[in-house]
Amino acid sequence: MILADFGTSYCKFLDLSSPGKGPVLTPTKDIPRDLRVDLATGHNGKRFSEHYVNELTALARGGEELIDEDEYVLLDCGSRDIKFVAYRNGELADMGWNVECGASMGFTIELLERYYNLDYDQLPVPDRTFSVTCGVLGMSHIFDAVSSGISEAESVARFVKGIALNAFRFAGLPDTLYLSGGLCDNKLFTQSFPCRLVPLGRFVLLKGLEKIAEERF
Repeated sequence: MILADFGTSYCKFLDLSSPGKGPVLTPTKDIPRDLRVDLATGHNGKRFSEHYVNELTALARGGEELIDEDEYVLLDCGSRDIKFVAYRNGELADMGWNVECGASMGFTIELLERYYNLDYDQLPVPDRTFSVTCGVLGMSHIFDAVSSGISEAESVARFVKGIALNAFRFAGLPDTLYLSGGLCDNKLFTQSFPCRLVPLGRFVLLKGLEKIAEERF
């Protein structure tokens, strides 16, 4: 059985028939149009699968498998949206999915790194930030700052910190926040959160699918 998380920028696959083989990461643009998998989630999950699971459901089940706590908040930051699940007393208590205010957030952050030839692992967290509620619209802050004489690196760093703070507020301002998604590998982004942050990597939804497959099939 093949599981897949079809993201906007990257797709994650797991072949349950190969127990020793871990998840495979593939750029979405390289996915064959006639591809079919057994169980999927993600933006294009319905298109490529026999059985589909809602992303919030996959995120919640993945969190249950990876987080050994009764109360926590798990935030997933993707290329095109942000979503969270919150647990209290071991039960799902709240959830949220923001496409508009999280629009192209992860994609924009990745694009800016390439465009300005930056390395987020080397950029320090800035003291100041921009008020950013949308990845695309927020880029105007960068252009204005660069025009005023602020360096490109500093301007982008302020933008990334603004994105992180917006995501933090969306998740409910928790003292501890578990993070899912490719931005777990972005040092500038993860260090911009004003709370204890626990990165879980980009395969949390895939872990949720694995548990669902175990129960259903």
